[in-house]
Amino acid sequence: MQRLPSERSERVMEQQNNFNLSDTAAERAVLAGIFSYGSTAYFDVADIVSEKTFTVDSNMAIYKCIKHVLEDDDTSQIDMPTILSAASELNLSSFFDKKDEIKYLDAVGRFPVNLENVRKFAAKIRKLEIARLLDNQLEQAKGKIQNLKGDETVNHILGIAEDAIFDFGNLLNQENENPELLGKDIRSYIQSLEENPSELMGISTGYPVYDEAIGGGLRRGTVNVIGARPKTGKTLLSDNIGMHIASELNIPVLNLDTEMTAEDHKHRSLAALSEVSINDIETGTFKEVPDKRERVYRAGDKLDAMPYYHRSIGGVSFEEQLAIIRRWLAREVGLNDDGTAKQCVIIYDYLKLMTSDSISNSMAEFQVLGFMMTGLHNFALRYKVPVLSFIQLNRDGINRESTDAASGSDRIIWLCSNFSIFKKKSDEEIAEDGAGNGNRKLVPIVARHGGGLEDGDYINMHMKGWCAKIEEGKTASELRRNSGSSEQGFVVEGEEDEDDEFLF
Repeated sequence: MQRLPSERSERVMEQQNNFNLSDTAAERAVLAGIFSYGSTAYFDVADIVSEKTFTVDSNMAIYKCIKHVLEDDDTSQIDMPTILSAASELNLSSFFDKKDEIKYLDAVGRFPVNLENVRKFAAKIRKLEIARLLDNQLEQAKGKIQNLKGDETVNHILGIAEDAIFDFGNLLNQENENPELLGKDIRSYIQSLEENPSELMGISTGYPVYDEAIGGGLRRGTVNVIGARPKTGKTLLSDNIGMHIASELNIPVLNLDTEMTAEDHKHRSLAALSEVSINDIETGTFKEVPDKRERVYRAGDKLDAMPYYHRSIGGVSFEEQLAIIRRWLAREVGLNDDGTAKQCVIIYDYLKLMTSDSISNSMAEFQVLGFMMTGLHNFALRYKVPVLSFIQLNRDGINRESTDAASGSDRIIWLCSNFSIFKKKSDEEIAEDGAGNGNRKLVPIVARHGGGLEDGDYINMHMKGWCAKIEEGKTASELRRNSGSSEQGFVVEGEEDEDDEFLF
């Protein structure tokens, strides 16, 4: 069988250089995946590959055409006519002007590949691209070393290798090539503060005291962390925040849940919106009371109108979780011209041990959580999205309110924008604050953009477990400055008893 020109050139290249640092089969697999799955696959790999990642000219040209088509219209179908049309617009028709090259393009489009493998192939060819860049830097350094005369200082000699590595780092971070004058375009920046202050601050969580403590809500490109012990109500808190953002602000929210199903969240959301008990909703007994039935259906209409998304990620590898977010950003949120996401919020409930292609079985728990925190942080920066991540506190978190109560705390605290603890109040705290002023507390410990709270202070939160609702009250210090504050706190008369089976 006669080989296609592109295939022949690939084999020649491989024979000429045993250390060629390329995988042409993986390149074809990435392109084939985009042919098969369109924008779903493209936006899944666009953050790690470019046309320069491909080593074969025809593959490079095909990717350029794909990028041109899908970044103009992500609903476009990727097929031979589309590629040829794009090639004409980009002056790349010479890559496809021969019969054999057309056959190669057709073969790429027909090559079978699973969607879940596309990013794996993309990651492979990106790592090979990095290896090629490093190899080139080291070759240049080798040339300089071979020209040494022996009169140079040791520092000069060592500096050759150091410069090679430093320059290589610059190659991987070209968007931040040079330091920028702090006052550059400052008048335009001040004007943007006047016109769009909220965009430069953060997105409200629906809890004003908490928002102020952390510096104006959830800021773009940050990871905001709340730690809690099991059965405290962190999932209810995540849903309350998510529903506020989606409903009141009409901002898309994606809730990634490692434990609960979409049905669980539906029940709790309907309960919170209708103030009909979770038990009545799950058993369907709300239908027996006309008022409850009407409230549940109204709540359903409100929930239906929200851009509030849920995805269960139990058993899904961490890399695939990030891929799920990328696809959601591309499909449901949209990307700006610079590749960052339009306004949205990611809720991650919660950060815990899980499988990963990049995690060794020998790694300790704190190392794994640190690795995942790094991944979330880099993702938030790359797409300029705010992430609200929950973590489970260790046993120290029962009595202590410090960063040490979180596994992997050093890396988590280093990379997060703020860190808070959500926990049950002690009997002594309930007595001192007044029984009507909450059964939970939210304690901002680290707040890089906000003033936080004074040591020992906390935000009073009242959780109505029976209807999956959490309300914010005053800070403890404010209550204690006002002797009558307990009479002005939460209204709790007539509440049904909380049931810990609904607390997660």
